Amino acid sequence: MVVYDANKAIINRVLPRKSVLERQAVGKFGEVQIISANIDVAFIIQSINNNFSINRLERYLTICYSAGIEPVVVISKTDLATGTEIQDTINALERRDKRVKFILLSNITRSGLDQIVDVIERGKTYCAIGPSGAGKSTLINNLLKKDVLKTGSISHSTNKGRHVTEHRELFVLENGGIIIDTPGMRELGVTENEEGVKTTFHEIFEIARRCRFPDCRHTGETGCAVAEALEKGSIDRDSFDNFLKIQKEQERFQTTVAEKRKRDKIFGKMIKNYHRDIKNNDF
Repeated sequence: MVVYDANKAIINRVLPRKSVLERQAVGKFGEVQIISANIDVAFIIQSINNNFSINRLERYLTICYSAGIEPVVVISKTDLATGTEIQDTINALERRDKRVKFILLSNITRSGLDQIVDVIERGKTYCAIGPSGAGKSTLINNLLKKDVLKTGSISHSTNKGRHVTEHRELFVLENGGIIIDTPGMRELGVTENEEGVKTTFHEIFEIARRCRFPDCRHTGETGCAVAEALEKGSIDRDSFDNFLKIQKEQERFQTTVAEKRKRDKIFGKMIKNYHRDIKNNDF
């Protein structure tokens, strides 16, 4: 008979990751920071009153699509906005991408909470991502129907959210769904996965197929279909500028990674030669 310690667990097998939500590590260009893994759906939470940004939202969408994770945009704190402000936000979302699923939420009145509950399914894993102060922890408290996580307010001096969540924590909900709270992220650098950019800016890539040159950079080349679409208003100018910025950032990341791999290869060769020389000198 085998007796196990009740306070310990035995790992029988480690399953492969089905998805990895990651961003460029802050202050460490060319390195990756893992946010969470094995996520099915990510709730991208932005508050309507002070940190709503379509450009930032496109970055969140990019990292979700890169990981193969379904994004659901949650616009929180709608109780602090007027009807006109809410409608303007909806219009801005639909102008950028009509395919993105979004939910309007008030953690105070609980309006929209039932829509989030309807998204959550038994056996699937969800995570809440977004800037500090957007209402991630409050949402999870409401889903759990009890105050488990600490929540904070917006700083009056900086008008930004204070970091309250300092670690990732997983919770099992009543219906069997799993949700993870994550620390707020003010910086969101993209990594080298190009598929996320292609999915987020799918309209630009579709139009780019009609460019005269296959390697068109859409920055003044002759026969550029994207430039023509910009003139006609078929492509949102702000979205295009954000696309160029993210694309340049991604190219820089890829270059940095390539340089690091080259240095590692050279260093590995030096170590190999060093050990070979030692071995030869022994004889």
